[in-house]
Amino acid sequence: MENIVEGILTSPVLWLTIVILYTLKKGIYFVPQNRGYVIYTLGKYSKTLSAGLNFIIPYVQSVAADRNLKEQSLEIISQPAITKDNITLDIDGILFMKVTDASAATNNITDYKMSVVQLAMTSMRNAIGSMELDDCFQNRDAINAQILNSMTEATAPWGVMVTRYEIKDITPPQTIREDMEKQMTAEREKRSVILTAEGVKIAAITEAEGQKQARVLDAEAAKAEQVLAAEASKESQILEATGKAEAIRLVADADANALEVVGHAANSEEGQSAVMLTLAQDAISAHQAIANESTVVLTDGKTGDNIANTVAQAIAVSSSLKLSN
Repeated sequence: MENIVEGILTSPVLWLTIVILYTLKKGIYFVPQNRGYVIYTLGKYSKTLSAGLNFIIPYVQSVAADRNLKEQSLEIISQPAITKDNITLDIDGILFMKVTDASAATNNITDYKMSVVQLAMTSMRNAIGSMELDDCFQNRDAINAQILNSMTEATAPWGVMVTRYEIKDITPPQTIREDMEKQMTAEREKRSVILTAEGVKIAAITEAEGQKQARVLDAEAAKAEQVLAAEASKESQILEATGKAEAIRLVADADANALEVVGHAANSEEGQSAVMLTLAQDAISAHQAIANESTVVLTDGKTGDNIANTVAQAIAVSSSLKLSN
């Protein structure tokens, strides 16, 4: 048994097979997706293997580096930074980057990850140093953009592209935090007072507008009432005048009709007799009225003759009317 094992181990065919298999393994590479294999030929860069099946010359060419081409995130640890107004802040962040050129990330820089982190820390200090404390809290987007711009230009020769930078936290000293809390409290109280004053102002304006509208409506109502009263008075006077005119016309028509009837009656003998009788009666009634109203009656002693004269005058008038007709 030992002779068989010794014969196999000393067989040239076995060793030749092993050498061939090892050579094939060294010359065939299956590169995964989003990976880049940097190939050196006799110690000098020659090419970069992309995803898929690739072949190299064994013992002459070798894989110097395996680079991840996916986007990666690097954490920037908390570090102190001094603002423009000499306030020390503790700032940390997170960096997103990806390798765009595997050969440059291998040949142009020793450790691209450490270099990117150090550059991000330096750029963050420079960005904070150009701003005051309040601006650092209010303009985080501006700080991120400034850091990203400075890093994009610096990392281009390394075959690395910084895609995004975000500040995670900005921590001021304890004394500054206390002052900021007091300032925030004062701002809240100020806003409360301003809002209260604005509410009182709006309420006063609204009340004044309401009173103004009420006065306007009262004046318009009084004006409308006066107009209606004037219109009613006008209509009443017109109706009254119309009624009086109609009454006068009716009385005049009645008198005219009465005179016409009397005139027609006076043309006959019976009418003349009636007129004389009526005149005599009126004369007697007039004398009686005078006697009743007065305690002393002055007369010429010829009352009968006066009545006769009155009747005679009436007859003469009646005769003149008859002659005219």
